[in-house]
Amino acid sequence: MDKELSNLAAEIRIAALECLGAFGSGHVGGAMSVVETLAVLYGSELRHDPRNPDWDARDRLVLSKGHAGPALYATLALRGFFPREELATLNQGGTHLPSHVDRTKTPGVDMTCGSLGQGMSAAIGLAYGARLNGSDSRTYLILGDGECDEGQVWEGAMFAAHNKLANLTAFVDRNKQQLDGYVSAVLDTGDMGEKFRAFGWYTQDVNGHDVAAIRAAVENAKREAARPSAIILDTIKGYGCTFAEGVENNHSMTCSKEDVAAAIAAIRATIS
Repeated sequence: MDKELSNLAAEIRIAALECLGAFGSGHVGGAMSVVETLAVLYGSELRHDPRNPDWDARDRLVLSKGHAGPALYATLALRGFFPREELATLNQGGTHLPSHVDRTKTPGVDMTCGSLGQGMSAAIGLAYGARLNGSDSRTYLILGDGECDEGQVWEGAMFAAHNKLANLTAFVDRNKQQLDGYVSAVLDTGDMGEKFRAFGWYTQDVNGHDVAAIRAAVENAKREAARPSAIILDTIKGYGCTFAEGVENNHSMTCSKEDVAAAIAAIRATIS
């Protein structure tokens, strides 16, 4: 299973780069750092049906860091929500794949996101609503670490813990960079796991590029019966992309055809 998920992550990364390369620029860094999480969710954990994207019993995903859309679009295309060829229309006129995810445009996107911090509230609403409706569906949320500068995240964290939303699991993509610099320099968030723990959440810290560790953390979260869960992902912004990993200004960047081709070739070499 873990080898299959690792290979799926590689395929997602390749498809996301094809998506970004077709437009020639985009949010490379933050898309690459959530790929393994998306591979685990859509490869083994998330209850979904590409033939029926609005299936009422599905699990929900809120990609609060909505600029990582290319990674989610790649995942959805590979899972059959829409033809892979549509990835080449990113950000172009008439596209169903805008820069930030939009539930009214893209099959499989559960919540429109882009204004950072607001995804926490949306995810809480979905999780609370599922409980009120007697549904056993789960809600998953992906936050950026820079996004956690927003006070709305912590208001939501209090509300979710107070209401014991055990059907809510939040991932914090701790890639340590945000749009205009390193998180530690812009507004240091400190120990994110300790913060969520102090707010009453069941918290785990994992290597965000290790599919086995992520999958185990999700299974642990599903067994937690009385608290929302936070999984803090230790990641690298731009991970697995030869022209973005380790680059300081990789939040949004241009992608030449040559850069994309070289990055895809390097990723293909990792697939077994």
